[in-house]
Amino acid sequence: MTHHKAAAAALLILCGSAAHAQVGNPADEQRQSTSGSGASTDDHAIAAEMEAIIIEGHRSSLREEDRIGANEQPRWTAFRRFPSTRIYVQPPGYVGVEQWYRISERKHDGGTRSIAQTEIEFGLPHRLQLDLYLINRRDVPGAETQTDNAVELRYAFADWGQVWGNPTMYFELIQQDAEPNKAEIKLLLGDEFREGWHWGTNFVWEYTMGGSKTREYEWTFGLSHTVRDDKFSVGVEAKVAIEDESGGRGEWERDYRIGPSLQWRPMPRMHIDFAPLFGWTDTSKRADIYTIFGYEF
Repeated sequence: MTHHKAAAAALLILCGSAAHAQVGNPADEQRQSTSGSGASTDDHAIAAEMEAIIIEGHRSSLREEDRIGANEQPRWTAFRRFPSTRIYVQPPGYVGVEQWYRISERKHDGGTRSIAQTEIEFGLPHRLQLDLYLINRRDVPGAETQTDNAVELRYAFADWGQVWGNPTMYFELIQQDAEPNKAEIKLLLGDEFREGWHWGTNFVWEYTMGGSKTREYEWTFGLSHTVRDDKFSVGVEAKVAIEDESGGRGEWERDYRIGPSLQWRPMPRMHIDFAPLFGWTDTSKRADIYTIFGYEF
């Protein structure tokens, strides 16, 4: 693990330098001069404090739906709205940290897995985002804690609002301590369908590169409504997953979960998310509970 931690640290330093590197973008300069908003072009962008960009045809009374940054995206997309569903990318120059706590309980044997995960997020130019993960997981009772790490890269195909659903590709490699590594690919979609109502959905393929060579296909969905602008929102999330193994291709194990979600923003740069999802089939997890603390630097 020492070798891999050193590699992760080196990658973190490299990505931090990239996130802070000065990148000249003529389109950004043109956007600033025509919007009259005084939008910041600083290398290190604080999404919570960015001034709004005036977009023709866009009207909203909510600050969290202001358009910000080089991607002209809504402010709310800079802060994770759904624990189980990803949306778009962070604005260029964004740097944030999230601390995850997740508890999953299986129905068929009553086993419980606890996960503590640290995620560092970098918004990059050209609609890219890089995330680094350190993951500690433990199966209860009796198992030792396993330490995994992962790297994630996202690419959004266009500035916000230019293509329906704001499609974004997501690629992740997961190095597991005592189990085979995994690869994951997602298509992320999300948008607003009326003021204060936000949605996201993901189509996911995950493959275990060794052992049983498990294939997993997922569909996730999140719907959120703003109760208090820039402060509090409530919603619902759902996940449908099927998986098979190399020794039984086509013999699918199904896992269906649904539950409420909420986000609280106690201060502009901080968000706290909570989503307890519950299974409704015999092969589903009994409960999958997400708690996330996030902060933008």
